[in-house]
Amino acid sequence: MNYMMMKTVSRMTFLAVFVGWLMVWVFLPTKIYMQVWTPVLNSKLNSTYFGVQGTNLLLFTFPMMFIAALGCVYLHVQNKSENINKSKSVVRSHRLGFWRRPVLVMAPLGIVTAVELAFAAMFVSLLIWSLSNYLYVSFGHLHMHKAGEKVWEAKFRSVSLRLGYVGNICWAFLFFPVTRGSSILPLVGLTSESSIKYHIWLGHLSMILFAAHTIGFIIYWAITHQMAQMLEWSQDWVSNVAGEIAILFALAMWVTSIPRVRRKMFELFLYTHHLYTLYIFFYVLHVGVAYFCMILPGIFLFLVDRFIRFLQSRESARLLSARLLPCDTVELSFSKSPGLNYNPTSIMFINVPSISKLQWHPFTVISNCNMEADKLSIVIKRGGNWSQKLFQQFSSSVEHVKVSVEGPYGPTSSHLLRRHESLVMVSGGSGITPFISLIREIIFQSQNANLNTIPRVLLICAFKNSMDLTTLDLLLPISGTPIQISTRVQLQIEAYVTRENEQPAADAQKLIQTIWFKPNPSDSPISPTLGPNNWLWLGAIISSSFVMFLLFLGIVTRYYIYPISEENTSNTSTGTYNFSLSSLWDMFLVSCCILVASSAIFLWCKKQNFMEGKQTQKMEVPTPRTSPGSWFYEADSELESLPHQLLVQATKVHFGARPNLKKILLGWEGSDIGVVVCGPRKMRHEVAEICSTSLAKNLHLESISFNW
Repeated sequence: MNYMMMKTVSRMTFLAVFVGWLMVWVFLPTKIYMQVWTPVLNSKLNSTYFGVQGTNLLLFTFPMMFIAALGCVYLHVQNKSENINKSKSVVRSHRLGFWRRPVLVMAPLGIVTAVELAFAAMFVSLLIWSLSNYLYVSFGHLHMHKAGEKVWEAKFRSVSLRLGYVGNICWAFLFFPVTRGSSILPLVGLTSESSIKYHIWLGHLSMILFAAHTIGFIIYWAITHQMAQMLEWSQDWVSNVAGEIAILFALAMWVTSIPRVRRKMFELFLYTHHLYTLYIFFYVLHVGVAYFCMILPGIFLFLVDRFIRFLQSRESARLLSARLLPCDTVELSFSKSPGLNYNPTSIMFINVPSISKLQWHPFTVISNCNMEADKLSIVIKRGGNWSQKLFQQFSSSVEHVKVSVEGPYGPTSSHLLRRHESLVMVSGGSGITPFISLIREIIFQSQNANLNTIPRVLLICAFKNSMDLTTLDLLLPISGTPIQISTRVQLQIEAYVTRENEQPAADAQKLIQTIWFKPNPSDSPISPTLGPNNWLWLGAIISSSFVMFLLFLGIVTRYYIYPISEENTSNTSTGTYNFSLSSLWDMFLVSCCILVASSAIFLWCKKQNFMEGKQTQKMEVPTPRTSPGSWFYEADSELESLPHQLLVQATKVHFGARPNLKKILLGWEGSDIGVVVCGPRKMRHEVAEICSTSLAKNLHLESISFNW
């Protein structure tokens, strides 16, 4: 009861602070804010310790930093409570199910639910509201910036300037979706992987606005004969050169992120996107410290997450084995510490320095931390240049492969398995990988006698060739631990082979092999970056680094910047403190505070986990043995274990056919059916369209996409 009360109070607090933060954005462009509130706020908040940043630090930065820090505590308590109450039944409520239903299925936008469409409409309304109010106020007090300037020219300049203001609103939200270890996204049931599309939408919006802002000013300078302004780097106001450099980096990132370019030249997209550091640097130099504080929370939290990921990736993970399947798929198994917990459908980013030191690729975690306490496995499908080179290494009898990892990242709870009475999983090709972890979790939960809500599962998987059926061999782990499948598991597998009309006479069992790697003393098991109390330590990093930033910013402003500014104010030839140097101070202090706080806490947690990791490293390496082989070909059933036999009995293979998804989904009995789809875009959109019809009110869609 106390936990539920705390949960309700916390959520109401988060909502109140967030709504208040949004209302500040709503009132920002209005006349009452600029002419009535601003003078009062500046007189009270813009002290000699924070200068012109005081107001924006309180109104725009503090609320989101408060939510991020307090959200870490909330998630820590939530995880502890879920671990205690795992055996309790979950009351399923779909009162808000309508808002999760897909209402728009379009190629550029993907699958858009009702709640996403509503928030997108509100955000666009905010942009339109802001632009219209900015123009209303500016047109009422129009300033001529040049002698003889015409009214329409001044209005044109005003429109160009305000487009940049509106683009700054997009920047305030731009970095939240790509913060993988975010404490804000889980509060609304999101993960960074499912939020990538919001980052894409915001990126396109901001680029359209900033491009119009830049082109507008170039046209204005041309028609007013002020092209020399393009080369101006003002000491006491906005730097035009910094803005032009920033937009050049942004355009390079924008062009290479176009879907067609990104898919055909992924490496070009990947390397070009690393220009975001220079983009942020010159953007802040252009807009100055006051506007930087308006967008600081997203950037601050992203930098915290990025540096923690950097610290984690400095260590090499201990790679145990590689199970090569005949369908050009490999299962990589890593050693992990027992304290590392993750949920089904999690992903992990890996880097192989011998192939590329810069490329990081995300892969689905198929292992289950409950069934395999000392091992973590991912699946890689041979496809692009990077995976081709990885397969070449495995085929060259290599004894050790150096791998760095980031993650795993995923949902904070197993909501898919606890929300619905039954599940229909629809996959195409390698899209089956998230469902492997889900099925393994169901097998584990079925062994808990106290848990009386095990959902029925229908797995629909479509493959191109019969060799791809061996992917289903991954449904059971390779570990030597005996796996028991309870009769409570109601699993039905419908596998479709689309390009073959009959099963070929091939012995796939001989084609499967397992490669075991020799341990390296420098490698370490994958462990939680900040220890078992990851959320608490993350909250400590966020709060301590932000407090340090405010403290040092106040000291630098009061005892260094303010005296120089006062001295220069009396000298009309030099003006106040340099505009760009103020921005450099802010960026320097933010970076230093994050580096110090993150490094100190990371090293402390690493020291605490050292003994646990050392014990895991002493774990004996399994002796090489034959892979269990594929149980979809006619192997000797006496050699197969009981779990394999049960899965064979649950599987039906259809050759030369595609699944009739509409018939299957609408015909599946049940009042509460969760439909999870992962695969090609066409398949995901087809399932979404089926679930959006009036005949599918009992279907609740969850879409998993790897195509950004």
